[in-house]
Amino acid sequence: MILYHCQIDLHDGAKALAFASAVQGWMTHLKANGQISGWRLMRRKLGLASGAQRDFLLEIELPGLSALDNLFQTLSETDDLAQRRYDQMHQMIQRAEVGLYRPYPDAAQRERIALV
Repeated sequence: MILYHCQIDLHDGAKALAFASAVQGWMTHLKANGQISGWRLMRRKLGLASGAQRDFLLEIELPGLSALDNLFQTLSETDDLAQRRYDQMHQMIQRAEVGLYRPYPDAAQRERIALV
């Protein structure tokens, strides 16, 4: 399992509940199509965070890196409904920072593997 981690700030004037609804529409679509394993959206509590932290945290679960590659490929070939769902969510985002995480330590100990 890998975790695609997105820290998000909204544009001024964007409504948090409208954003949450748009995220739910998009993520539900991805999960229903088997493109993601799960997801969750969280919001910073009481404005408590260091300067590098964004207002929202979106975590998207995928079974592995091949699923992430397949997801990006599929997203480039979306239909009109999927494109509208994505656009509805994305137009509210001012800034997004992403990271890719995995459980650690993992069984493969990938840090020891090198090509050279």
